[in-house]
Amino acid sequence: MIPRPTGLRARLVIFFTLVAVTATLLVATFGFELAKEALVNRVETTSIDLVTRELGSITFPIGKLRPGEAPPTTRDLDRLAHNLSGPGRSVLVEYGGLMSALGPMEMSDVPNELHGRAKQNVVTQRKIINAELYLIVGAEVHRDAAGGAEATGLRAFVFFPLADDQRQLTTLRTTFVQTGAVIVLIALLVALLSARQVLLPVRRLSAAAQALGQGRLDTRLPVHGQDELAGLTARFNDAAAALELSVSELRSLEAMSRRFVADVSHELRTPLTAMTAVADMLSDEAEHLPEAPAQAVRLVLKEIERLRGLVEHLIEISRFDAGTATLNLEPVNVADAVQDCLDVRGWTDRVTVKASQGLTANLDPSRFDVIVANLVGNALKHGEPPVVVSARATENGLEVKVRDHGKGIPQEALPHVFDRFFKAGAGRARSQGSGLGLSIARANVQLHGGTISVRPQSPGTLFTIWLPHA
Repeated sequence: MIPRPTGLRARLVIFFTLVAVTATLLVATFGFELAKEALVNRVETTSIDLVTRELGSITFPIGKLRPGEAPPTTRDLDRLAHNLSGPGRSVLVEYGGLMSALGPMEMSDVPNELHGRAKQNVVTQRKIINAELYLIVGAEVHRDAAGGAEATGLRAFVFFPLADDQRQLTTLRTTFVQTGAVIVLIALLVALLSARQVLLPVRRLSAAAQALGQGRLDTRLPVHGQDELAGLTARFNDAAAALELSVSELRSLEAMSRRFVADVSHELRTPLTAMTAVADMLSDEAEHLPEAPAQAVRLVLKEIERLRGLVEHLIEISRFDAGTATLNLEPVNVADAVQDCLDVRGWTDRVTVKASQGLTANLDPSRFDVIVANLVGNALKHGEPPVVVSARATENGLEVKVRDHGKGIPQEALPHVFDRFFKAGAGRARSQGSGLGLSIARANVQLHGGTISVRPQSPGTLFTIWLPHA
């Protein structure tokens, strides 16, 4: 099956070519038919004039003889047949019982209809005889009499060969075909050039739109002329200018927002340090306080810890947004790194580690620690035991998996688990997490050039990290 052309250039070329072919066919067909009709009419007119002239010049008496007239002889008919003959022609002359013939044709070659109509006037008919086309002209001679013209009974039939005329028509048809082919080729060439000229602004617009999509917002196109494409180009330039202005404003606002978050986070660090020191003192004294003040102290300590974690996460996020996060790679024993991460946070008894002791990879140790801590912490907070961390080497990198066996993340929440401040379910809106842990984990994975994904299990949820060989 021939594929349907989809390109605008191909459709324009096909359209122009079809128009040219249609016009050429119409002109060639009408021209050939007119030429054919003119040629046939000329041949018939010439043949009828010849037969009429020769039959009108008969000098011997025919028909109803007058006193003193002798009936015609075979020699008279032969002389008349000779006058009617010519190159390639055959002539049949009959009168009463006499017959004169020149050429290979016989009276049986004369169609009965033509033979009958020849009694009234001069008639013609084309007939193929022995694979050749002939024009047969038949007529009966009439003689003037007192009561008007009367039939004499002398009839002549002349066979005019049309082979030369057929060759002329064939030559004419071939000429029309060749001329049409040349016209179609010229039309195709013109269509290609015209389509290229017409589509050049469209291609420029497409390239400019692609450049805009790639971030080159200063892309503009020159406007030539006053046609529709010039108007479209001008509107494109206006839209590009408006887009550049809007994006510049958005980038400015985004930079201001990032600076604000970074500044606020850093400003909060100092009072948080003091609050943390005081909180440690209150923590030591909480056991000696009455129940109500002790409970209030524990709540304050919990919120201070939550605030401290949020500030640390915001500072880390601001580094990634500002593009200042760096990667310091070194050979790391993966099993030891995972175990150290769990030991520092007191999770050793709650997490199962499956990794060979000899497994090493080039990683940033601190960032790998953040990745594992965020994923394991998320599993411990929101999943159910057992929580399993497994690591293995692949052909082109390191694969680390973290799985819990809880209820799992809702299906509709899976595409958003790495979004900032996203928390699955209304019941987690006020959880201890900041909603930034998984986002920070993904940023660190991407800084390594790796990928992170999540998919539901039965039961639980599985996070998979892939880090390439450095």
